[in-house]
Amino acid sequence: MDRNLALEFVRITEAASLACSHLTGRGDSHAADQAAVDAMRKAFDHLSIDGTIVIGEGERDEAPMLYIGEKVGIAGSGAPKVDIALDPLEGTSICASGGVGALSVIAVAEQGNFLHAPDTYMDKIAVGPEAKGAISLEATPEENIEAVAKALNKNAENVTVVILDRPRHEELIQRVRKVGSRILLIGDGDVSAGVATSWRKTGIDMLLGIGGAPEGVITAAALKCLGGDFYGKLRWRSDEERERALTMGVEDPDKIYSMEELAQGDVMFVATGVTDGPLLKGVRYMSGSRVLTESVVMRSKSGTIRFIESEHDLSKKPSTFAGSSLT
Repeated sequence: MDRNLALEFVRITEAASLACSHLTGRGDSHAADQAAVDAMRKAFDHLSIDGTIVIGEGERDEAPMLYIGEKVGIAGSGAPKVDIALDPLEGTSICASGGVGALSVIAVAEQGNFLHAPDTYMDKIAVGPEAKGAISLEATPEENIEAVAKALNKNAENVTVVILDRPRHEELIQRVRKVGSRILLIGDGDVSAGVATSWRKTGIDMLLGIGGAPEGVITAAALKCLGGDFYGKLRWRSDEERERALTMGVEDPDKIYSMEELAQGDVMFVATGVTDGPLLKGVRYMSGSRVLTESVVMRSKSGTIRFIESEHDLSKKPSTFAGSSLT
């Protein structure tokens, strides 16, 4: 994949972040998500790719745009064929409540290199580069914490584990507490939390627990760029969901997927902050019509991580903040 594509994708996540940012804290998660989706979809119309959405807003009958299987970009002669995993607003409830760490994210791979994850749950474990190779979904939470503590040369009591605050995690939380490790409970946004394990300044050492499968693929792509580690196992909510996945190409419904199996080959990860978080600053409205955004661009091939702070003049952009007006 052409490395210049990464900067083109930044314009798309910027568009989505700008579009939903004015709804921060207003309590309407649906409106915020729709604003981000609309802006991102429009922005794709100006990108010279032959793209297929493999992780998106849901299946076609559930999502009018950015649905799984949708073709995006200008698929002209020579346009690269790529798979796209995206979340226009990762953390809709975070944005709606004015919370911490909402993002707009896109991961990109060459065609056929992302797992086409169905819209179900995934049991996940993620760590940063220093603990790569120390974790396993076949091990217990206690064993994984001890292994990570050893890899990081610290006591288990000083390991920080991030877990989604859900009723399904009550037992997991109690087990981690019994080990004595620190816990950071989050209400939403486990892509951001997973990536944070490889972001040293966050102080987060592990992600444990069950979240969305599509978010798992995006997290795996990001951690591949950062040199971290990730494993995921699909968790079915019904027999019908399990059978449907088989028709989507999932060959072994009980398989534990490594990071390399979820995101094969060279991948890119792009994110723009919506609200301030451990990874990126959120959209900031300055005086007049000036707005600042902060984004990150990562490539697995080179290991390069670039932070991009952009200043936008909203008087020169359409009200949707989307599309070709982003330069």
